[in-house]
Formats: sequence, structure tokens, C-alpha cells
Amino acid sequence: MEEARATKRYLSNRESESRMDTSPDNQLMLQVKAGDLDKLGVLFERYKMPLYRYFYLRTWDNAASEDLVQNVFMRIIRYRERFQSVGNFKSWMFSIAHNLGIDHQRKRARRREIDDTRDYERIESRTAEEDILDGERLALLEKALRRLRSDYREVLVLSRYRELKYHEIGEILGCSVGAVKTRIHRALKELKQLYSELE
Repeated sequence: MEEARATKRYLSNRESESRMDTSPDNQLMLQVKAGDLDKLGVLFERYKMPLYRYFYLRTWDNAASEDLVQNVFMRIIRYRERFQSVGNFKSWMFSIAHNLGIDHQRKRARRREIDDTRDYERIESRTAEEDILDGERLALLEKALRRLRSDYREVLVLSRYRELKYHEIGEILGCSVGAVKTRIHRALKELKQLYSELE
């Protein structure tokens, strides 16, 4: 009985891997890996704004966010040989973005360039959630997000704005699905509290 279950799990995993192999992003990345660097332009156009919003909601810095997006694709070129066909391009890309974000925060802390009085620019491309909110509520939400712990803010950005699955977030952050769920729950609770205090 247990052997039958294990076989079923194995076949199910092989099916999901097979589906991942044929995803358009994976196919494009495999062509990049094979040396067709022009295909990276398609991936860049598809993901430049999602990556920009990801970095902006971590740094609140327009110029830094744009630079970090460029750096992600530079690293994709540099480490293209490491991409595995059974993986998920989006998760792999956001793992690179996560590591770049950590490096950026460390450098910024060392240089002491954090300036709370900076006039932050608005994100040009609004999400569906932002379209629903009016200007005042959106401003309060942004203030609450700025006050949120950086690790909580990142997990919310990955789950709510980038719509990644829990296991994908776990791969990016190097933790279990259970830990991701716990962090998201705590982040939402803290965000709600911060938002209420600002109202």
C-alpha cells in the first residue's frame, strides 16, 4: 500500500516537472542557457515591472530599484548555466532578486544612506488592489508598509503582489512552507495594526 502511494507521488511529481519543462518562461530560459541571449529580451519585457515593484516595495527608491532590475538580468546571464529545466524560472529569478536585495540593504546600511525625508516616487504601474483603493487609503497603506519589518514586507510582496505560491516563496527565502505561512500571517497582522494606528 505504502509502495503504491510512493509510486503515485513519484508519477505526480514527474507530471508536474514535465509541465514545468514546457512553460514558456522555462523554454525561453533554456534557449538563453544554450546561447541565444536575444531571448532574454522577451523575459526582460515580461518581468521588468514585476521586479521593479518588488524592489521598490523593499527599498522605496526609484533609481535603486531600476538598477537592481538590471542587475537581476545581468546575473541571469552570468549564471545561466545553473538554470535547471525542471525548475521554475519565476522562482529562480526571484531567488536572484532576493539575494540582490539583501546585498543592497547591507551596502546601504554600511554607507548609512537611509534618508527618511526622501520624497518617494509613486509606482507607475498600479496593481488591481491599488486600483480599488482611493488615494488616501493607498497613502496610508504605503506608510504602513514602510513601517513594517523588512522580512515581513518582502514575504507580503512575494505572496500578494507577485502571487507566488508558498512553496516557491519557501525556495526563495530558504525556509519551509509552514514558516512561510506563519510569516505571512504575522506580517498581515502587524500590517493591519500599523494601518489602524495611522487611520
